[in-house]
Amino acid sequence: MSIDNIVLTPNVLQELYKRTLIADTTTQQQSDSSAKKNIIFLGKNQKQIIILVSNEEVLYLPDEQLSFLLGILAACKLTMEDVAIINIKKNEAFTYKTMDDELNADKIFLFGVEPAQIELPLQFPNYQIQKYNQQVYLTAPMLSVLQDDKTEKMKLWTCLKQVFSL
Repeated sequence: MSIDNIVLTPNVLQELYKRTLIADTTTQQQSDSSAKKNIIFLGKNQKQIIILVSNEEVLYLPDEQLSFLLGILAACKLTMEDVAIINIKKNEAFTYKTMDDELNADKIFLFGVEPAQIELPLQFPNYQIQKYNQQVYLTAPMLSVLQDDKTEKMKLWTCLKQVFSL
């Protein structure tokens, strides 16, 4: 049998060519509009824990801040499987309502993000555990600030112990 004489069954052809070669503009427009509603995040969000950050330069976090955050998660007995890291600068028109609709969050941590930036209708200081809309909110300074300040780390750790009953 030579390569010129290969016979492909209809089932094999269907598996090889699942997509059409001609773009359907109506389907494309529908997928574009639904894509605008989807939140871009890092992690699997299995425990509905949302971590909000604000960074213009990178998609999520710089490497050193991500490493620091992973250490915090490990101390709380969490992994990237449990959380969703969202950079509000990379998600257009991001609000607490879109987050609630799409991710069904239980706990939301705002690192360097003010509640007003996500249109949360209340204001509260850093390290105050705030319940609203059957969710727990906690604000803290940016991760880059926390990395270098032992006092701030201790304040955050005190709150995290309460939130996660550690």
